[in-house]
Amino acid sequence: MAKIPKSPEDIFDEFTRDYQTVFGEDLVSVYLYGSGAKGEYVRKKSDINFLIVLSEEGISDLAKAFGPVKKWQKRAVSVPLFLTEKYIRSSLDSFPIEFLNIKRYNKLVYGQEILASIEIKKNDLRLRCEEQVKGKLLHLREGFLKTLGGKRALEHLLAVTVPAFASLFAALLTLKDIDAPENKNEILARTADVFQLEVSVFQQVLRVREKSVKLNKNDLIALTESYISEIRKLAIQVDQM
Repeated sequence: MAKIPKSPEDIFDEFTRDYQTVFGEDLVSVYLYGSGAKGEYVRKKSDINFLIVLSEEGISDLAKAFGPVKKWQKRAVSVPLFLTEKYIRSSLDSFPIEFLNIKRYNKLVYGQEILASIEIKKNDLRLRCEEQVKGKLLHLREGFLKTLGGKRALEHLLAVTVPAFASLFAALLTLKDIDAPENKNEILARTADVFQLEVSVFQQVLRVREKSVKLNKNDLIALTESYISEIRKLAIQVDQM
């Protein structure tokens, strides 16, 4: 049975060798990103995420990766994100939030340092944040209606929205020239403070996610409506930035 690593660092050498074997000189860089790079990896609960940068020739022959991908999936490694340096630099305007998060939290495991030099333009970031806030507001409203007021469905809706909003809120703080905290709870609290939102609403949503509080059906409905209202306030502010 494949052994799940105690920490991402335990597999760096073997993981890199496997991809060197199949891609050779076409392997440009290997980065760890996500929870492992943040120091939040929890064995048997967290996936390990790698960004693999290939040459233009290498990215055209991804079938070579079938073997390593299959092997490492058994050891809690997600399918790596395969990109080229050209794709990264030409896509910063399309995915500024995603690349901002990867740039903030990564470890160079092998090869050339590429991420340190990428620059994300504020206007690209603002436009993407506006799109994301407004899109998530629509999905939150739709998800609320789909629950039909069911207790478990409401709890699930509140729980699953927190991670998505955490990365978005970190980007919004960056727009304000504020260094985002590393902890999700602190990110949400700091964003509420900066954008003058009702922090108690976000704190209660976090408690529901963490299962540290039990609310009845009516309280969950009221909390979700307040949550939607606060996100709407945020959307208006981002639109005006």
